[in-house]
Amino acid sequence: MQAKLIDGGEAIALSTPDGTARFHAIWLRDNAPDADTRDPGNGQRLIALRDVPADTKVEEVALDGEVLHVTFAPEGKTVGFQTRWLMEHSYDRDDVAARGWTGEAVETWDSRLMTAIPLADFNQVSQDREALARWLGGVTRYGFGKLTGGPVEEGALLKVADLFGYVRETNYGKFFEVRTEVNPTNLAYTGLGLQAHTDNPYRDPVPTVQILYCLENSATGGENMVVDGFACAERLRAENPRGFDLLSQYCAKFEYAGSDGVCLRSRRPMIELAPDGELIGVRFNNRSAAAITDVPYDDMADYYAAYRRLGEIIDDPAMEVTFKLSPGESFIVDNTRVLHARKGYSGSGSRWLQGCYADMDGVRSTHAALVQELGMAAE
Repeated sequence: MQAKLIDGGEAIALSTPDGTARFHAIWLRDNAPDADTRDPGNGQRLIALRDVPADTKVEEVALDGEVLHVTFAPEGKTVGFQTRWLMEHSYDRDDVAARGWTGEAVETWDSRLMTAIPLADFNQVSQDREALARWLGGVTRYGFGKLTGGPVEEGALLKVADLFGYVRETNYGKFFEVRTEVNPTNLAYTGLGLQAHTDNPYRDPVPTVQILYCLENSATGGENMVVDGFACAERLRAENPRGFDLLSQYCAKFEYAGSDGVCLRSRRPMIELAPDGELIGVRFNNRSAAAITDVPYDDMADYYAAYRRLGEIIDDPAMEVTFKLSPGESFIVDNTRVLHARKGYSGSGSRWLQGCYADMDGVRSTHAALVQELGMAAE
């Protein structure tokens, strides 16, 4: 293991068995783990960047086993960094990821996930923290998970949200009913089949988790389907790179004004990328799509061709996982990624589901905290 100053102390180069990486002096100082820089209890930073001299350099480096001691000028401050932490947080790379890349924690899927659905028993995950961690790990990786064996009682879906976070209340209330209604305010409340879609694309920010919980299901049909929107976007990119770029470059518009006092509108791309090209979201909902006006005339025909093709990929049975919920069963989707659908069902029998919204930050936070607490390997 070796460390040396480079660029006159503007940076250091660290060589370990895991590789070699360079780190700027200002980056090291900003990320110093000492008690004057970060609170030892909660890890939050105690200083602002304005408190760090703009002319900060590294004056000296010294290795002591797995710890790199860095002395900063002009402060004359010495801080110890774990070399493993530094290599895990290295930003020294020249590889440029393709637009639409996904991180290691994301695994895209198609209909073959049918045999490997992230599945758990409600009572077990309610009582066994390790079982809960494993199930939430599956939800974070695949954007989807299913629970069985839950109570068959109104409002039971709120207990699912309590496993990892909090319900996000909307104009539909803390939770909403999904069953046939007379003069419905939303097509979800009819027996019609619904194309795979993400919910509430007209909100900004959109609810990032949806939970659907079954209380009755004796009707013929009405199977639930889920589709990985990220896998669909990847397939579109492979087939038609220009179409992928158009759907990620230009904003679509969504709106909903189906009940009194509500007029929701948003403007977001159907395929949303972070500034560095990471695939971070899919919004697709034909029922709530408004007139698209942010695509230039010369690109509109190709945009619509890409829009159509994305819909065809989403509708492809090879992309879907299908299941029928029984009373006491529920499923959860990452609403920024996984589309859900429902096949049509007949008027005979009964079908009663309840739904609510929550957020993926609660899923990820609870999972990460449990992994740390239990000393489990990260999913």
